[in-house]
Amino acid sequence: MHEDLTGVASRGRAGALGAPGRRAEPGAAPTPSRWRRGTGILLGCLTALPGSLYFLVAGAALGPFLLWPRTRADAFGLLMTGVRTLTALERGRRSRFFADRFPEHYTASDQKILRYLAVRCYTGLLCAVVIALLGFGTVLAALLVNGVTRGSLGWEDLLTQVVLGSVLLFLDIQGLRSLAALDARSAVECFGPSERELLQQRIDELAASRAAVVRAVDAERRRIERDLHDGVQQRLVALAMLLGRARRSRDPERTDALLLQAHEESQGVLTELREVAWRAYPLALDSLGLREALGGVAERCGIPLRIRYDVTTPLPRPVETAAYFVVSEAVTNAAKHSFATAIEVRVAVDGDRLVLRIEDDGKGGADPAGGGLAGLRGRVDALDGVLHVESPLGGPTIVTAELPCA
Repeated sequence: MHEDLTGVASRGRAGALGAPGRRAEPGAAPTPSRWRRGTGILLGCLTALPGSLYFLVAGAALGPFLLWPRTRADAFGLLMTGVRTLTALERGRRSRFFADRFPEHYTASDQKILRYLAVRCYTGLLCAVVIALLGFGTVLAALLVNGVTRGSLGWEDLLTQVVLGSVLLFLDIQGLRSLAALDARSAVECFGPSERELLQQRIDELAASRAAVVRAVDAERRRIERDLHDGVQQRLVALAMLLGRARRSRDPERTDALLLQAHEESQGVLTELREVAWRAYPLALDSLGLREALGGVAERCGIPLRIRYDVTTPLPRPVETAAYFVVSEAVTNAAKHSFATAIEVRVAVDGDRLVLRIEDDGKGGADPAGGGLAGLRGRVDALDGVLHVESPLGGPTIVTAELPCA
């Protein structure tokens, strides 16, 4: 469904990342073939040899300097120079033969790199031993077949050799699988955030999101109280004064005029109450849906607002609510601060995410860390969404929010 809603009204109201680096996901790209992965494993056995030799030679040469506190830092720096080179070679092997994808901007610590290369050398050499045993078993199997063919091997010996060979073959294959899994897991822990780091990042994100929600709720309560105190309450006081003057008046004509004025003031109070209630939570969002609620935003906007609504599937209620307030607050900020003459809003579904795009033709220069945009970011973060803000000087300002619908 595609719909354009354009509204101009006389009133307005005051008022998008890995992200930390994401974990490497081997297999995120097209899965490499078995031959390609096998080549990568064999190459890993070869690259483990220079790494092991480097540890032996560099350890023997730099060991005394590493033990002496005054030269420890310089010696460790020399050691890490070669370690980083060998680690970069291993990273290229993982990317080339296993199609691993690692965070581009993640930098591992020296201790993590050193530990990875040590584990890599160990697993590579052990994998070479397992492959050698597998090759030796293949030779023995060929000799066994030759003995059976010549008839020089009895059935009891044949059965014993087959059982023993099958067990050893099973252990070899399981050993190769375990070593390959250890190699992949250690690469992920070195070239991308570890499980502990990911968990800590997630805890920090949830804590920040919860704090932002609490601040947003408190700010909303203060705004409602201010609207009621400065708007509705003052008009009710004026209404009470008009009614009091009408009761004390002895002139029928003056009484009629005061009552007429009081009636007009009561209509203004009702309008003000509806505005406050709409800003707190629009009932149309529950009864008519997001599209109609956004139409109300267009009607209340003080400048021309065009809304393109390209959503054909039902949305979760929390997503609808967040989408409404993101659009409403972004439009309010643009109408108040950007000196824009037109605003365009697009609402569409991209895969399992609802994408909101609010663009105005104002002067630009919006601060993503400012109060209004920070409030938007808090609403989006509360649903694990993403908010992008592009606002170069001179405009335009584009606010894009992505909200997961799953």
